[in-house]
Amino acid sequence: MTTAIIGVGNIGGAVARHLVAGGESVVLAATDQSHAEALADELGPLARAASVEDAIADGDAVVFAVWLDTIKELIPQQARRLEGKVVIDPSNPIGFDESGQPFRTLPEGQSAGSVVVALLPAGAHYGKAFGTLAADSLATAAHREPRRAVLFYATDDDTAATTIERLIRAAEFDPLKAGGAAEAGRIEAPGGDLHQFGLGGELVDLDQARVAVGDEASASARPARVAGSAVGRSREG
Repeated sequence: MTTAIIGVGNIGGAVARHLVAGGESVVLAATDQSHAEALADELGPLARAASVEDAIADGDAVVFAVWLDTIKELIPQQARRLEGKVVIDPSNPIGFDESGQPFRTLPEGQSAGSVVVALLPAGAHYGKAFGTLAADSLATAAHREPRRAVLFYATDDDTAATTIERLIRAAEFDPLKAGGAAEAGRIEAPGGDLHQFGLGGELVDLDQARVAVGDEASASARPARVAGSAVGRSREG
């Protein structure tokens, strides 16, 4: 399969590097096409650059590794091309003020996932994934030994779940489902108890992650940390 990655900043670039290292083909698109072309050249024959339209058309799965506001613009524009695609959403409802301090961009209780789901065409297969770690951790924590780090995901769709688990494993992490799309907020920052910040900044292995998923009451009581520099501001390339 081919995975389209829209945005080649901190998140999209890390996902692309991990997938290619795991033998997956990727097609890259970015606002500045030269950034996508440069990353494709770096990654070799399993990667190529394309326009956003062509990347989505050519991908079996589409990762929107851009800010939530950009996703809100792109999905209506590309709705026809997203029919039948697995759409992977790593977005978090977070922004930064002029002093660099993070703030929540959606009302409490509303997840970025719920916003994205509402925009998608009925035939798309939605899953929330690849946004549960700080950008630096996502970049550096693949193929951890002796036990892999976990990437949580959320979906109600079996096709999306199968694809997401395949891609997470190809990226050298362990996948674990946190729940359906209604649980997307648990794996988002700020406030999600299963996001790395909600876990006190820790990376968890599969056993620890299973405990965390099943321990919502005590997990939600922990303070969620939002570190401005760790989130990774450059989602979009």
